[in-house]
Amino acid sequence: MTRCAALAAAGGLPLWFVERELAAQEAPKSPRSPNDRPGIALIGCGGMGRGDAQNASRFGDIVAVCDVDDNHASEAAKQFTKNGRTPARFSDFRRALERGDVDIAVQATPDHWHTLVNLAATRAKKDVYGEKPMTLTIDEGKHLIKAVREHRTVFQTGTQQRSDKKFRLACELVRNGRIGKLKQVQVFVPAGLREGPFKTVPVPPGLNWDFWQGQTPGVDYLKERCHANFRWWWEYSGGPVTDWGAHHNDIACWGIGQDGPTGVEARALTEPIPGGYTTPSEFEATLTWANGVTQSVRTTPDDTPYGGVIRKDGQRNGVKFVGTDGWIWVNRADLGASKDDILETPLPANAVRLEVSNDHMGNFFDCVRTRKTPVAPVEVGHRSAAIGHLIVIALRTGRKYQWDPAREEFIGENAQEGNAHLARPMRPPYNWGFVS
Repeated sequence: MTRCAALAAAGGLPLWFVERELAAQEAPKSPRSPNDRPGIALIGCGGMGRGDAQNASRFGDIVAVCDVDDNHASEAAKQFTKNGRTPARFSDFRRALERGDVDIAVQATPDHWHTLVNLAATRAKKDVYGEKPMTLTIDEGKHLIKAVREHRTVFQTGTQQRSDKKFRLACELVRNGRIGKLKQVQVFVPAGLREGPFKTVPVPPGLNWDFWQGQTPGVDYLKERCHANFRWWWEYSGGPVTDWGAHHNDIACWGIGQDGPTGVEARALTEPIPGGYTTPSEFEATLTWANGVTQSVRTTPDDTPYGGVIRKDGQRNGVKFVGTDGWIWVNRADLGASKDDILETPLPANAVRLEVSNDHMGNFFDCVRTRKTPVAPVEVGHRSAAIGHLIVIALRTGRKYQWDPAREEFIGENAQEGNAHLARPMRPPYNWGFVS
């Protein structure tokens, strides 16, 4: 009991939930052979990629690294040199995937490269841990789902909040009616950057700028386009919509328990500076769901209220589920509710239970061994990313849309214009044929 209480206090979780989790823990697995370590190729060696690879190295060996920036590839090769063995370096991910000692691809490129890398790895029969958002467009998700199922590979989307107890408990409570009938889901994400104009500069040595741009329109090099800042440009990402939004919209979808919304509208709250980042730094969106739930998504800069919830972490992001009998708030640091008994009263034995994972990367490697479905498989990654893509389409066109989540197309008024944005033109040679 003392251990349970300590764990509950440390994790901000109710005691009954911690007791249930400990009781359900699997017996320790038999130690694996030191040779039972799959080979991993890291594709995309920026900070997120090296962090993911470090996490994955608990379960396998980094045998190859790949990046179109030689400097990033060099840093990764140095970091993952082990026992005098340095990972092979590549600038073309297709060559890395040809290696027989590569069993797994850890993909952490900018968003506009996610799908082609994931497709190539899947077709090469490699299991994939792919960073979020899974895709750049809704159409890309359809291609990837088909490939993963055809080749029977294991695919885990990097929406790691699915492996956080606080988010799982919040969604289980919502699914079991703890706050009454769910009426609203309020998603809060940090604002993006509003900067510019920027000046072109020479491409730095070691960077293949054409390859980095990939399927997107060719443009002159700006240092503010490349690497971490890619997320603030429509060509490569979706700004705050698909940055933190990819995580929190996934949790909203998990709690609502349906495949997708039925309507979307959005508006920018700031206008980009001409010659600067093209995604609006602040926005708000409203989505409707078939069960009558309304979901709002909005940015919260430091001087903006965020729904009256006092949080411990000071970060302005999270998810608030609002029902007829109260609310639940959750983010990575905090779990709270309008009344203590919402959290403190145990769920009954016959309650709806959600998929259990307490280690996102560990869950992926467990599924690599067992061939089971991970907690955030390709279909989950697609549905969660699609919410952001719908908001992006509404923002960019200024239209209000009806969405058919089963057919995955817009219907009704403005449908033709909306459906024209489900895919994007892909600049040759970085199109579907590039990985066929």
